[in-house]
Amino acid sequence: MADSSRKKALFILSQLNNDDINWIVQKGKKEVLAPGAILICEGRQIDALYIVLDGILSVSIEARETKELAKIGSGELVGEVSFIDARPPLATVKAIEETHLLAIPRRQLVIKLEHDMGFASRFYYGISLCLADRMRGTIRHIEYGRNIEFEQPELERDEINPSIIENLALAQAKFNWLRENVRA
Repeated sequence: MADSSRKKALFILSQLNNDDINWIVQKGKKEVLAPGAILICEGRQIDALYIVLDGILSVSIEARETKELAKIGSGELVGEVSFIDARPPLATVKAIEETHLLAIPRRQLVIKLEHDMGFASRFYYGISLCLADRMRGTIRHIEYGRNIEFEQPELERDEINPSIIENLALAQAKFNWLRENVRA
């Protein structure tokens, strides 16, 4: 998958309570992409935050020549950076195989965040954990590419806080529930 085996949506779900997840299920809409279909086009605004329920997406930069950056699978988050900074995406995301997504409309999510401070706090903390994990994975990838030797014990010391890992286990159950209860 992308930069680690940890599913990015789990970082957000680990922080949300049952009412928050029920709200996401109520407001979200299931979308199905056929193989080759484009979900996000580089440079074009998006109007939703996506959670991959099943399937695989490819993330690529189209600039000079198409270069695949990552593959995204079940349990991953898509569009979170553009959601946070409201700028157009820097990459194109398309389906490699039939992919099922939960689309959370941007407008409704922004309203919820503005009017429910508890939800906002939990949501943004989850996004922060997600982005921090992605950044660490990116840095490790860059360093490995430079042939800098890392000793395994150092990497293990740098792993996630045990209480967050505990929350991620519960988040997997939340994700499974969410996946089963998303409406078409």
